[in-house]
Formats: sequence, C-alpha cells, structure tokens
Amino acid sequence: MTKTEEIFDIYDEKMNWLGVAPRSEVHAKGLWHQTFQCWIVTYERGEPELLLQLRHPEKDLFPNLLDISCAGHLAAGETTEEGARELEEELGLKVAFNQLLPCGMFAEEDLISEKLIDREFCHMFLYRCDQVLSAYTLQADEVSGIFAVSAAQLERLIRQETNQLTVRGYVLDADGQNIEKNMQIGLNDMVPHPAAYFEFLFGKLREYRLMA
Repeated sequence: MTKTEEIFDIYDEKMNWLGVAPRSEVHAKGLWHQTFQCWIVTYERGEPELLLQLRHPEKDLFPNLLDISCAGHLAAGETTEEGARELEEELGLKVAFNQLLPCGMFAEEDLISEKLIDREFCHMFLYRCDQVLSAYTLQADEVSGIFAVSAAQLERLIRQETNQLTVRGYVLDADGQNIEKNMQIGLNDMVPHPAAYFEFLFGKLREYRLMA
C-alpha cells in the first residue's frame, strides 16, 4: 500500500498562514511549516545529560545523523499539543502535554541543497525523564538508536571548544533488539542546527535549572 503523503500548513516568514501543501513540495520550495520538538533531560547518572536520537537511514532529511530527542512535523490543522504524540510514537513515552516545559518557538532555516530546503517554526519543549536508556521503545522505521550525552560536553562541542565527545546508548538491530553501543562523535555526526538554536536550548536548560 502506498503511504499517503503528509500535508502541512504553510506560512510566510512572519508566520502568517498561507494554506496547505504536501511534504515534498514544502521541502522542495522551502516553505515555512511547523514542528514539535522535545529535548529529554536525564539525571540517570547524577549529572544532566541530553538524549539524542539516531535518525533512520531512509529519512529524507539528515539520515543516519544524531538529532533532537524527539521531533516531528505538525500536520495541517494539528496543534502543538497534539504534536506531543511524537513522544509516544518515537520513544514509547506517555507524557501529558502539561508535564512538558515550554521553551517557545525558534525559526530555523536549513539550506540542504538546491532541491531540499527546510524552513521550520520549531515549537520547543523540555522534559525530564530518568529512566534507563534500554527502557525506551523506539519507532523502528523512524529511529535507529538512542544515546545520552553530557549537556555540558555537548555545549562545548557546539561552541567548538572540543572536537569530539563520548555518547552512550543503544542501536536497534535487524530484529528490533537493543544493542549497547558507546562511540565518539563530532559535529559531523549531528544534524547541523545553527549555533543560535543550541544557544537558545542551553539558555532554556539554565532557565529551568536543568543544567549549571
């Protein structure tokens, strides 16, 4: 069965609604649209760590790269609150929307190629969850693994004060089982969000006193 293409609300750069368009057209023309994004903070090991998901190799945007703990596009007519469904879909977390810490909206442009432009109004949230990494239930066709990284070390990497850091976590094997894997990563292993995006994130982490 052919998968029905997603339809998104589209906007101008000032977030005035313009209509709707299919996902392929949105990314081909660089039309502004909305996403839900949630960064998970864990104190499982006593210090603040952020969770990174490993994007599936067949994703149209940034396959095989580490990214936001949980994120997804908002379909046409869908609210930000409804977008929180992504937490259960991608990670198996049942979380009430009012448990999320709102960070506000960040407008992001990623000019990937002449034929692939991503312009998103990112509605960002934080959520603290201290369960062990192996307890997450990953959506196999979207997420290939999950890793934890020191928030302080990630900030140093983003600011290019270090070239590499260690992440610990799991990847899914062909049978959907978690295989433990620790590895060294650099900026090239992550989705290239602008530095301003991460400064916004770290500012919110400190505002909510989730990191020093």
